Amino acid sequence: MPLILQLAILALLVLLNGAFALAELALVSSRRAMLTLMERQGLRGATRARMLADDPQSFLPTTQFGITLIGILTGVFGGDQLGERMQGPLRHIPYLAPYAGPLGVILTVLAITYLTLVFGELVPKQLGLRHPERLALVVAGPIAVLAKIAGPAIWLLARTTDLVLRLFGPTRDDRRGVSEEELKAMLVEGAETGVLENEERDIIERVLRLADKPVRAIMTPRTEIVWIDRSAPREDIIARLRSASHSRFVVCDGSVDNVAGIILAKDVLDRMLDKREGPIISPVLRQPMAIPDSVSALDALDRLKADELGMALVFDEYGSFEGVVTAADVLEAIVGDAEDTGPSSYIEPPADSVYELDGLTPVDEIKARLHLPNLPNEGSYHTLGGLILALLLRPAAKGDAIMFGGWKFEVVEMDGRRIERVKVAKATGD
Repeated sequence: MPLILQLAILALLVLLNGAFALAELALVSSRRAMLTLMERQGLRGATRARMLADDPQSFLPTTQFGITLIGILTGVFGGDQLGERMQGPLRHIPYLAPYAGPLGVILTVLAITYLTLVFGELVPKQLGLRHPERLALVVAGPIAVLAKIAGPAIWLLARTTDLVLRLFGPTRDDRRGVSEEELKAMLVEGAETGVLENEERDIIERVLRLADKPVRAIMTPRTEIVWIDRSAPREDIIARLRSASHSRFVVCDGSVDNVAGIILAKDVLDRMLDKREGPIISPVLRQPMAIPDSVSALDALDRLKADELGMALVFDEYGSFEGVVTAADVLEAIVGDAEDTGPSSYIEPPADSVYELDGLTPVDEIKARLHLPNLPNEGSYHTLGGLILALLLRPAAKGDAIMFGGWKFEVVEMDGRRIERVKVAKATGD
């Protein structure tokens, strides 16, 4: 056989080995979500590629059978044919002539191994890792056809493999969904590579945390509510309506503990424009939905969407009024406070690693952004102020400071007994 033909056959075998290696890695590395998206877009080969990726046992025996068979043929052909040709030149070298036979085989094997590793394994696999989904669409068809042609042999290999695996314990489906932690890791990677903006990553992470938040973590607490006394003079009620920036008001009898209902500013305005006499609160008083403070924020959102008022009163297990929640509170928990453009906005850390935050900042965001360890009595509070109280183990006062998780938390402003502002600085180790 001419040398050119022998080299051509060897090159063909190496390239076939590379094709099988590329196909295997492309199908294994392909992301199911991307293949599903390509399938919906109607790209040719996407359906077959997705089916193969979902069932690796349908193509792995085929690719391994091809790689193994080609490896055997390459070794036999190279060692037998090219090895003999390599011996001729070696016999003309006096000190190598006695070892021409084994040296010819060794040099041939080394050359074939080098070419196979580079062009039959490393380069194809790197290409498969660079563009897995795109290449999966190309190789899915040929691999499926080869699987049908070699069906009996593949079936025997698969059954034998299953039989051997049973010796190591019962088989199970290794396919699993993506966990929340894996999804968060992908979000971090996406932000680092520029696929996602930091703001997009923040919003997605907040959505993931929303299902774990009880409604009391996002509600407006009773201490922050602008409420109206039902028995207040007409002038005081009108002044309160004018001074507030929102349109719904909680109405109480004497104190915030005795909630009577909710009024809409437009209802009061209608009565005033109609110049109706008598009380202006009681005729337009509405009874809102009441929910326990233990329901999740997502559950509260579902209830609020079906409610005409879009506002609910939150009560604890003892029936005490805790606060109010609206759909806007849920939106704020996802996108952040629209009015918060000052120092407490901390999507990007300041250069000096010093923050000044509101005491009502959600503690889960504090934990995520500052990479804090497990919090003391986690779950029993939901704000930065609650965390500081849990760390101090006593009522807070202005100037109180405490170290936790490599950060220094200092109370810089109080509103009565409530922690209003907190300065958070990276610990210096002094």
